[in-house]
Amino acid sequence: MLVSRGARHLAIAMSAALVLTIAACGKETPPPTADATAVPARLYGTDGNMINSFGDEFKDQTGMLAGMKGTTPLTPLSEDFKARLKGLRPALTDYSYAGETYDAMVISAIAAEQAGSNDPGAIAKQINSVTTGGTECETPKACLALARAGRDLSYRGVSLTRGGFTDAGEPSTASYATLHFGTADRLDDSKTEYVGAGDESTTTTKRAPRGGAAEEDKPDPLKIGGLLPETGDLSLAYPPMEAAAALALKEINATGGVFEQDVEFVPGDDGTNPDTAKATVAKHIAAKVSVIIGAGASSISRAVLPEVVKAGLVLFSPCNTDAGLSTIDDKGLYFRTAPSDILQGRALADVILRDGPHKIAIVARNDSYGTGLQDNVKSELERAGFPADMIETLVYEPPTPAAPDIDFAAGANQVKAHGPDGVLVIGFGESAQIIKAMAKAGVPIHH
Repeated sequence: MLVSRGARHLAIAMSAALVLTIAACGKETPPPTADATAVPARLYGTDGNMINSFGDEFKDQTGMLAGMKGTTPLTPLSEDFKARLKGLRPALTDYSYAGETYDAMVISAIAAEQAGSNDPGAIAKQINSVTTGGTECETPKACLALARAGRDLSYRGVSLTRGGFTDAGEPSTASYATLHFGTADRLDDSKTEYVGAGDESTTTTKRAPRGGAAEEDKPDPLKIGGLLPETGDLSLAYPPMEAAAALALKEINATGGVFEQDVEFVPGDDGTNPDTAKATVAKHIAAKVSVIIGAGASSISRAVLPEVVKAGLVLFSPCNTDAGLSTIDDKGLYFRTAPSDILQGRALADVILRDGPHKIAIVARNDSYGTGLQDNVKSELERAGFPADMIETLVYEPPTPAAPDIDFAAGANQVKAHGPDGVLVIGFGESAQIIKAMAKAGVPIHH
């Protein structure tokens, strides 16, 4: 749960009495440039890098992530759901955004059945109302049966467990997990904590128009396209999203599909790159998909949204968190099952303040996700009484396929000069380069 402002002040004050020590990083020894008198900095991360596959980036520096903490939108997943995912993808090691991807697929199918049409505009008008105002149901089988019968329903699935969608087409409530990396650079599930956020009263009260097609006018099969990060900076997060989309498709079609026909899924890569994503969107438009599941990064959704809206398709992301997307001009065609970073900013600030740091450095990728979350965390820290002049903010340009390596030497030296005892890195797979650059520059890291 979130601590009170008074408790946060107390944590900051008490931190002066803490004695911090630094442990060796596996086989690595502290760089010769490190200042032995400097206070070690705790590492913090976000949903883009708090995943097991991120630890694979440190095979040559085992233990570098030990003690790193962070947050991600995550509902406690049932063992049954995880078993079903593993049944399809036995090698799966992460579940980040799996629930959100599954729910985006299922909601899209229910909305199409409710609309009685594969017309994207008709589907879009049903999506919010599918999540509130009717008989609660939890599975594709139960919800599609209600939709076929013309009954109002409230989908309560894997990630959407409390409030429904707001008027803006996003969850009114969310669950966040506080995650911890252990000594083997893998998340220690025994330390995972969950906290709720949001306000159910913001759930939409608008009712959708009644849909339903005549039997003789049965629509063509519903087509859903993928726009997920198979490649690029966010590709570490792709496996659980792909697995969840495949599971949802299997379970939707096992119930008879939509319009008594199997739903078709057209895979597609967003590449964590605007050009790659736009090319995939063009293919989906040509293939006449109704709904596109994605993109992965918020900045990629911003880049492709004009083309998606122009074509009149639905863009439904399972993992966009940029707060600005709540008010973007989308003509009512953009939705997400991931919560806004306004909520994650509060959760992250709480995690940091519990450790009672004196100085913080926030390093973020220079895009709408990175700078937006950076601003939210900074605002929440200051609102809790953390001195503004004790917060250093830095940004870096995200890598591109042509230039995958980041030169963060100057930024790392700036972090070292600030002397923080807490460093938050907001990014994706490239965050490994940022952390390694800080270690090389002699920023002492607390483990």
